[in-house]
Amino acid sequence: MKSILLIRHAKSSWENFSVPDFDRPLNDRGKRDAPMIAGRLLDRKVSIDGFVSSPAKRAKKTAQAFAEKYGVDTAKIIYVENLYEAGPEQFFETIENLDDKLENVAIFSHNPGITSFANLMEVAKIDEMPTCSVFAVRVQSKTWKEFRNASKEFWFFEYPKKTDA
Repeated sequence: MKSILLIRHAKSSWENFSVPDFDRPLNDRGKRDAPMIAGRLLDRKVSIDGFVSSPAKRAKKTAQAFAEKYGVDTAKIIYVENLYEAGPEQFFETIENLDDKLENVAIFSHNPGITSFANLMEVAKIDEMPTCSVFAVRVQSKTWKEFRNASKEFWFFEYPKKTDA
């Protein structure tokens, strides 16, 4: 069994409107939330052996915060251009091209695509993934190429303002 953790980037800064969307950094809350949520996953004994991210600054910084909390060298994060402004097909392609040695992969991306993709799997319905939320799915598959048609089951949904963490 494999698992996918869809993670929306942490809260980004809108302080400077002249900064292009791709280059928006995390704000103070985002810088706090990313390691906090990674810590909650560690407390739940959630393993992550693959980190894949949009190259946009806010997603990249979120992925780096998670990797650091997990004790993983940030140089091992895989950046996939198509995860910026991704639709469902880009998520499928990214997942189907993962190395089969990876069992538990965290994918860091953006709304609205990440929420749409989470709902497309039809394992649970969410209105919107808040910033730094994690939508986790277990997949009955030996290879990532089989992901699209593999049986999937909802695992958990974690987010910063969740009170029963």
